[in-house]
Amino acid sequence: MKNFRRELAGRSLVTLCGLFLIILTVTIGVFLVVRGSGTFVTYHHSVAEFLFSSEWSPVDTAGEGGGKVGALIYIVGSLVTCGLGMLIAVPFSIAAAIFITEISPEAGTKVFQPAIEIFVGIPSVVYGWIGLTILVPWIRDTFHAKMGGYSVLAAGIVLAVMIFPTITTVAADAIRSVPDSYRKASYGLGSTRWQMIWHIVLPAGLPGILTGIILGLTRAFGEALAVAMVIGKTRAFPKDILSPTNNLTAAIAADMGNSANGGEQNMALWSMGLLLFIISIICIILIHLISFWNKKKTGMQA
Repeated sequence: MKNFRRELAGRSLVTLCGLFLIILTVTIGVFLVVRGSGTFVTYHHSVAEFLFSSEWSPVDTAGEGGGKVGALIYIVGSLVTCGLGMLIAVPFSIAAAIFITEISPEAGTKVFQPAIEIFVGIPSVVYGWIGLTILVPWIRDTFHAKMGGYSVLAAGIVLAVMIFPTITTVAADAIRSVPDSYRKASYGLGSTRWQMIWHIVLPAGLPGILTGIILGLTRAFGEALAVAMVIGKTRAFPKDILSPTNNLTAAIAADMGNSANGGEQNMALWSMGLLLFIISIICIILIHLISFWNKKKTGMQA
């Protein structure tokens, strides 16, 4: 009877915590929808203008409208910086995961993976400060970039360093979960170690690797402070990776505190936050679809 009560209490506590997280997520989503839709409901701007126009001159007075809320420059800035960060980080992350799990598993598990996981806990301001004091001057002196080195390249490199531990850790766990029987069967057929990794291990662990990549992309889209410190924050489309620009998170962080509550600019910034929330939800759905596809594929193979 005593054990039953403990089990019931534990189950009830876990259930309440789960319900609380669900309610909290739904509440945040509803709040963002209500605040973010003000641009379209209260000030009667179109979704097409917000997504595809580059004219940004909202009125910063509550109750007054008539300005322009085109966020295309910020959207393109987010896509370009995140894309460059992923392009840099993904090859290094997968290579590091392969080294940790297949090339040197003992040293990788005891030394390299714990060292990589430490970087997850480093505050983003530290990455931004290092990028500001070391990376930006290096880009300025090496490539003679405009704006003193503040650029898409600086933002992409900072993002790549920040998402590298996330992708590497998840990819390493995915590769490690591949059954050893796959490796033994590959060796039994005369494969070399690299042939086994390339043709057997990586395809088998691909769903988990893709999950890590999507998680890294989600963090890259949501990063604000570190990117804001090195991107230049100019309201212009980047001509190349050495040009400065701005992105969604940097714009929200810089302007939200200085905008009038309920004003057109304030509502437009909330709409940017809603757009980031939607992007995060899409990434989460993709992760679940990958997991479902993997389970379905595993069931068919069984």
